[in-house]
Amino acid sequence: MPTSETPIRRIRPDDVPFSSEFPDADMDWILKHSIFDNLDPSFHGSKSLRKILRMHSRIVRYEPGEIIVREGDWGNSAFFVLAGEVAVELEHPGEFISETSLGRHAPQKKNLFQVIAQLWRNHPEPEYRDFTKKGWSDKWTAARDDGHRIYFQDVPHILENFKTVSMREGELFGELAALGRTARTATVFAVHGSKLLEIRWQGLRDLIKKDSGIRASLDERFRSNALRSFLRGVPFLQHLTSDEGALDLLVQEAQLETYGEYDQASSLKQLADEDAQHDLVHEPLIAKEGDYPNAVILVRSGVARVSRQHHNGHQTLSYLTPGKTFGFEELESGWLQGSSVAYRHSLRAIGYLTAVLLPAWLIEKLLFQAKPPAASSKQTKRSNQITSNQALDEGLIDPDFMEFLVQERFVNGSATMLINMDRCTRCDDCVRACASTHDNNPRFLRQGPTHGNIMVARSCMHCQDPVCMIECPTGAISRELNEGEVSINDTTCIGCGACSKNCPYEAIRMVEIRDNRGLYIRAVKDQKPITKATKCDLCVDQHGGPACQNACPHDALARIDMGDVVSLAAWLDQ
Repeated sequence: MPTSETPIRRIRPDDVPFSSEFPDADMDWILKHSIFDNLDPSFHGSKSLRKILRMHSRIVRYEPGEIIVREGDWGNSAFFVLAGEVAVELEHPGEFISETSLGRHAPQKKNLFQVIAQLWRNHPEPEYRDFTKKGWSDKWTAARDDGHRIYFQDVPHILENFKTVSMREGELFGELAALGRTARTATVFAVHGSKLLEIRWQGLRDLIKKDSGIRASLDERFRSNALRSFLRGVPFLQHLTSDEGALDLLVQEAQLETYGEYDQASSLKQLADEDAQHDLVHEPLIAKEGDYPNAVILVRSGVARVSRQHHNGHQTLSYLTPGKTFGFEELESGWLQGSSVAYRHSLRAIGYLTAVLLPAWLIEKLLFQAKPPAASSKQTKRSNQITSNQALDEGLIDPDFMEFLVQERFVNGSATMLINMDRCTRCDDCVRACASTHDNNPRFLRQGPTHGNIMVARSCMHCQDPVCMIECPTGAISRELNEGEVSINDTTCIGCGACSKNCPYEAIRMVEIRDNRGLYIRAVKDQKPITKATKCDLCVDQHGGPACQNACPHDALARIDMGDVVSLAAWLDQ
């Protein structure tokens, strides 16, 4: 039996820069001719700025008509225009640029033969990696390949028929999606040949840490560039979408607030226990039950807990996700009664949250004085019905189960694995199906916290705000562009374990990888096994979705978007 294990050099963060080439001349030019010229002088001239840019940025050239980012894709980086001109698609009466023109297509799936072949082609050794191929180290940078480029065929037609805005040298775009870990809100394409500096969100994060003025600058950019579009999506403001004067006033008077720490993912693991012991004191209070509202609160990113005082503690009623509102009904009731109505519930941030606050006097002026409150109330209730107290009032969700979901932070999941233990026979068909689609390596554990007969399995939930991504030094863990699934690039993962430590749900496992003989692959320097981060990828390359759910013979397992309380309630009621 072979005993000589495979030694390789352990990958370091410096081995996986965003670009394999970044000439000093380009770096010097960028520091003199871009937004970086306005940084704190002590930081601007330091080596740390150059190190951040060299690690997390790259220069990319685009030809006329080439699409840079697409609306709906998930953003992992921002762009500085160094030279040329790009156009941002805003909106067009009645239609947007078509999906076909954007070149969007479904992710590549395995064909029927490849699916069946998994039954005999999977490697017999666990966590097998082929490090014997020539040029393996080249794959560290090859993994950064952008793939196919997409072009608009008739740029003049696009510019003439669609509402766009031009951006030229020195301007920044894409930072909101990158830092917010959200989808792109607009399509951007090159009008002429253009040179851009693309910087990963990790680089933006590090820049914010070094220069506090950057955060204020980014908030101001949100106000000037994206707040208007955000407000257009608020249901009770729909009748104002064509009133530019009203929108201007809303943009001018809106307050942008943040709660919690953006890059402190590790604290989330402790929050549940601490909150249970300290009466939610670790959740930043946004609005307090009994206080009189001076604003309507719009959740911009993150998740918020809605609760009410119950004996000596708090009872969780529901949770709010991005786009939901808080305080509108109290404000409206006060207007109808002619006297102020206090908040009926409290609102707290679960982890990191950003919000837009619209002053009460402005809501009264633009909505209640100009429009019957009953109509706006109907729109607001409809917009919040999926995640409002209605879920409890109508008996859709058991109050204790709702408390469990919020207390354990499972409400952050967009594909949470729930198992009905009364139906589950412990046959492990789900585990075997997962293993068969991942080279004989299951990517979840059939165990986890349980409430009543419902278990939340330790499988990646593909969170709305994936805090596991925060401290990854190479960007190996990121969102898939099309659907936003959180995935790990095995090639650029250096095995540091930051994502695993930051995951509040213990859904990311660090595994020791092996060669084709089943022997551990070890680092040359210290002879310790090389590790890689692994997790559920929602079977993105398989037809029919997650194999675990499809394999369950008793319908005991489901992947549920926790933002869709109606679907959750329907599954619980089966």
